[in-house]
Amino acid sequence: MAKTRTFIAVTASRDLRAHAQKTISALSSTEVDVKWVMAENLHWTMQFLGDLDDDELVQVCRRVDRTVRPNAPFELIAHGVGAFPSLSRPRAIWLGAGEGGKALCQLQAANEKSLSDLGFLAQRRPYVPHLTLGRLGRGREYRDQMIDQLVSMEQLEGPAMMVDEVIVMASYLEHSGPTYQVLARVPLAGA
Repeated sequence: MAKTRTFIAVTASRDLRAHAQKTISALSSTEVDVKWVMAENLHWTMQFLGDLDDDELVQVCRRVDRTVRPNAPFELIAHGVGAFPSLSRPRAIWLGAGEGGKALCQLQAANEKSLSDLGFLAQRRPYVPHLTLGRLGRGREYRDQMIDQLVSMEQLEGPAMMVDEVIVMASYLEHSGPTYQVLARVPLAGA
């Protein structure tokens, strides 16, 4: 039986994607080898689930619906540029969350708890809401330029977006990069 690489996310709004592209353009002025995320693939990952069979996908979609639907939509504001594991050792570059970030963390925690009895383990590290912009290559050449750029953008203000749905997404890894397919859309309908 074929399995589907699956994750749960919130898709970035059009305004946020435009802001991310401007941020990527500014960061691209360095000569560091970075694999940038395509605008249509930008999202706030809530939980990576791994490879699921069809029965597991159905269970996950039902559980996400039951957990997410009762929540009211909320505004999320992009704030700051950061990196994992840290600004001084960047491997993944991201936009962070300001106002509304706590609400996204609460939604993520509720979803993670709901899926735990289906066998999905909680993340080892605390959840940090972020929108991945790119991943650095292995080379160390020019890395200090990137670190300087990241530090200068640490307090960058971004646009607001409404979080009004959560998506269960399939990810297909290809040579040119990942492509995504929506498996389920769950609205935040409120109580």
